[in-house]
Amino acid sequence: MTFDPSSAANEFSILRSSGKEGKLHYLDNAAMAHIPDCVIRAMVEHDTMRRSNVKRGVHSLAEAATAAFEGARATVAEYLGVKNPDEVIFTGGTTAGINILAHSLGLMFERNDEVLISQLEHHSNIIPWQVIQQRQGIRLRYLPVTSDGRINLERAEDLIKSRTKIVAVTHGSNVTGSITDARILARMAHEKGAFLMLDGAQTAPGGPLDIPGLEADFYLFSGHKVYGPTGVGILWGRKDILKKIPPALGGGEMIQEVGLEKSTFLDPPHRFEAGTPPVTQAIGLAAALEWLSSQDLLGMHNHLKRLTLRIMEGLTGLKNGIKILGPEIGMERLPLVSFSVDGLHPHDVCQVLNDRHSVALRGGFHCAQPFHNLLKLDGSTRASLAMYNNDKDVDAFLNGMEDCLRILR
Repeated sequence: MTFDPSSAANEFSILRSSGKEGKLHYLDNAAMAHIPDCVIRAMVEHDTMRRSNVKRGVHSLAEAATAAFEGARATVAEYLGVKNPDEVIFTGGTTAGINILAHSLGLMFERNDEVLISQLEHHSNIIPWQVIQQRQGIRLRYLPVTSDGRINLERAEDLIKSRTKIVAVTHGSNVTGSITDARILARMAHEKGAFLMLDGAQTAPGGPLDIPGLEADFYLFSGHKVYGPTGVGILWGRKDILKKIPPALGGGEMIQEVGLEKSTFLDPPHRFEAGTPPVTQAIGLAAALEWLSSQDLLGMHNHLKRLTLRIMEGLTGLKNGIKILGPEIGMERLPLVSFSVDGLHPHDVCQVLNDRHSVALRGGFHCAQPFHNLLKLDGSTRASLAMYNNDKDVDAFLNGMEDCLRILR
């Protein structure tokens, strides 16, 4: 099997349409990837033929919907490399999953217990813990960041204390592209009796994962970044831990018995899925993961690595006060490149690239304002790649940047 980005792009209606008009070079995949036709068909087919609520119905349509929904859970488990589908919880996305986990664990925290995150985190992995800190008096501590945009694991051993209950960090940064060595962090956390949670929103699109090999206790990702639909995400947790954690949300579908004075809850995963879950989105997510798993993943990784190198070398060649954030050329990183330009606001850079060159970028804090504050930056511009991007996209970006510097300087 030989990887061909053009063949991959041809499976996306939005790219076929824009490609004919020559109007779109989409480099905003770290925010949201596009969705292939097979995923759309799977969701349409489900809602056309099996639309019904799940888990409790006894009529044939409800049973068919439940079978499809639980089949999607099994597909996710396979993608994660875990054997027990009951460890897979459907959420509204990574943000929703972290909130569920933070508030559920928070019910067990005592005053002065500690949560350790990093200065590199997405807001979704900062604010939920801040809320718990304000409500319950826990201590929130931060792992520092190295000069090349990595979590400083050398400081982790000193910062993980006996009162640390969970270490919750990004598996791959949406700003610097750096990838966290999860196994080292897991072993340090476990030695002190703490859990490890990994935000996999940016790493999950790379293909099937080996969660047992990462030695994490919790892992989260979003559907819209793995070529799936919006409104769905995954919170995976070890079953023995999930059984001990109370639910943060209450409602239908997660209860065993309800009384006026007291209610009891189902075993995981259902106790964490209050109300009607995102059924159609879960079907779409499963279709996306099956589609992604069927690709030439080694070829895809090599292709994205080459395009990422082209972007970094091209920006370096332009000079003009451009600073690339994160690992240097030749070091491992995700297929995304964030950079700052002295004297230029990232929104202006994005506007010129869009209006004059049809290049879609992302400019701002990327929901990581504390990290940008550390660098004394008002934001950065980010180009992020997916399997359907090609050399023409990179050419348009680099030509656009040269034009942008000429206009705005």
